[in-house]
Amino acid sequence: MIPAHVPDEPPLIYADSFDVPVLFRNGPAKKPRRQWRTAKHKPWVGSAGFPATGGWYVPTATWREIIKAAIEVGRDVTPHLQNQPRYAHGELVARVSPLYAYLGMHPVQPQHPVLGTTGRRLTLNPVYAYGTERSAKNAASYRLGMTMTEWACRSLLGLGQTEHLELGGPIPALLDTFRDPKEKLPDLWGQHQAEDLYWLIEAKGGDVGLGTLRKGWAQLAAGSKILGSYAHRTVLVGASVRPGDDLFLTIDHDLHPEQWPLTSAGLNVDDESAVGPGNLEDRLGDSDDALIGAARAQMLAYLALRSAPASQLRTVPVPTDRASRRRRSGLTTPLEGDDFTRAMRAEARGVAPHTERHTLRARIRSMGLDDFLTCRIPGTEVHLGMSRKLFAACERLREEDLAITRRTPGLRAEDQPTDVQELSDDAQEEQRLTQRRIFREQQEEARPRLRPLLRDAYERGAISDWNNLLRRPQELALDLEGDEGLLEAATPETYLAVSRDGLPPAHA
Repeated sequence: MIPAHVPDEPPLIYADSFDVPVLFRNGPAKKPRRQWRTAKHKPWVGSAGFPATGGWYVPTATWREIIKAAIEVGRDVTPHLQNQPRYAHGELVARVSPLYAYLGMHPVQPQHPVLGTTGRRLTLNPVYAYGTERSAKNAASYRLGMTMTEWACRSLLGLGQTEHLELGGPIPALLDTFRDPKEKLPDLWGQHQAEDLYWLIEAKGGDVGLGTLRKGWAQLAAGSKILGSYAHRTVLVGASVRPGDDLFLTIDHDLHPEQWPLTSAGLNVDDESAVGPGNLEDRLGDSDDALIGAARAQMLAYLALRSAPASQLRTVPVPTDRASRRRRSGLTTPLEGDDFTRAMRAEARGVAPHTERHTLRARIRSMGLDDFLTCRIPGTEVHLGMSRKLFAACERLREEDLAITRRTPGLRAEDQPTDVQELSDDAQEEQRLTQRRIFREQQEEARPRLRPLLRDAYERGAISDWNNLLRRPQELALDLEGDEGLLEAATPETYLAVSRDGLPPAHA
């Protein structure tokens, strides 16, 4: 028996964990004056929805969850990368580098400590405080706001995959209204399974004051007016931080419980596409539309893997049992705390010295381990990867997207007028937005035909070798030893790791 004098406190679980104070409110208000330190916070119990009461809460996050949110949120740029997949690396760098560049971590002593929290919080580092010009700060604030909004909505509140509202919103009949350039609308929309509601979401980041929040609330009101009688919730997330202060979130929300039933989500109108939100990967076995959505969500990572040199690729063992990787910490399962994964990897290392190299991969698969393809994104401390099944589905989806580009007039850059560069920045942006919308419409029109194609590719991926999937003769390295310098995490079909040395530096 443990001696009675030992405190009954949970140990810190993950080396990259920190606390994020969150204030839930029914509408914008003045910035709380250091209440992220002085208020009595409630522990976050993982409700996968909004808490029953407002006020301050203090959930714990991992850097991996924040990075996952950063690489998956915002505008889908993959239509522009169909012919140059190597530039996917550049987009991934752009999404995570501001977080690495400007965020740090510091120890805190709140007036009312909450049992189970880490005592560490994110803050701005001295580079941002003393050496960053205003334009760079504005860009970093945008990325911080989008990232923390995605993390809050998906990892904390159980929202499904978010979509950029510029492509038209959730209701097919309202597409043209949502696309009206005169309307100042929110950033994102999603669908929440437990609430059975659409969410309209606006993200703000930086030194977020009341004026900024009121502008965001007005954007949400404009989107809510368009949705009209469709039941929905408006959500305004302010990711606020100043040098020396803790990063904290304000989440202002308003429920619009109208009477009309929801229609199918997405741009298509058939009932089969209502896959239900949450983590799409949890439902790939029984929903073709969840498979399409997951493949689209991971297309940027797929392009990065597809275009990486063989010397930068490796495969890592992850248990085949998808249920073992269901949501445990937000959207991911940190693998250093997963006893099942550690035990299976140890068993695989034990048989490796006695197994021929050309049969080792088949041997570990017979033991219940899958081999996920991974690579480090150049210029970052982030490693991304995915399963053979999802990679095969992404490959098939990309082939269909390429076909759309080839047969749709005006989508290719070489089809544009030669004087396009003479247009103003705003005119060029409007033109690119129109192209993305056309592309999305074509994708949705192809959905009924895509369902069996991607399902077949997904199932064939399970029995395919990486050499065949990559169409390369080189044998990829199978990493059974692991890298002690990495903190790994997995979902049912994806892999993400960050370098321990690349975590936000702590300072007093």
